Amino acid sequence: METRSVDEIPTGDEWQYEPKWDGFRCLAFRDRDKIFLQSKNGQPLARYFPDVADNVAKLPQQQFVLDGELVIPVRGALSFDELQLRLHPAASRVQKLAAAHPATYILFDLLAENGKSYLKQPLRERRRLLEKFAGSNFRSAKNVRLSPAT
Repeated sequence: METRSVDEIPTGDEWQYEPKWDGFRCLAFRDRDKIFLQSKNGQPLARYFPDVADNVAKLPQQQFVLDGELVIPVRGALSFDELQLRLHPAASRVQKLAAAHPATYILFDLLAENGKSYLKQPLRERRRLLEKFAGSNFRSAKNVRLSPAT
């Protein structure tokens, strides 16, 4: 799902509200030792965010698909400019940028785990599964966070 502008905030029990992070949308696929980060347009991102790929690889769960947003905090604020700098052709430059300003992966959906797809589950149920996933996996994760939702 993507955000869209509306004239009024929708109301009702069926709605879930989350912050708009102003980062890069990112799907993370893990199948044991294989990690693949993908943009919403299907482009590979792990080359530009090796720090995030490393953090995803450190999660205890071995098979999953996550949906979230890549952001880079700089001096207490999120910097879209720092994100764009990561899209550099030189791997050495990307490594230097990642060391100076590590990216954070903020998650808002769990699409699959252990070979089971959750795509047909309603968002409310996927959120419950994501919160359970976070509770089991994020203690050891550096710069992997659960997006707040109400």
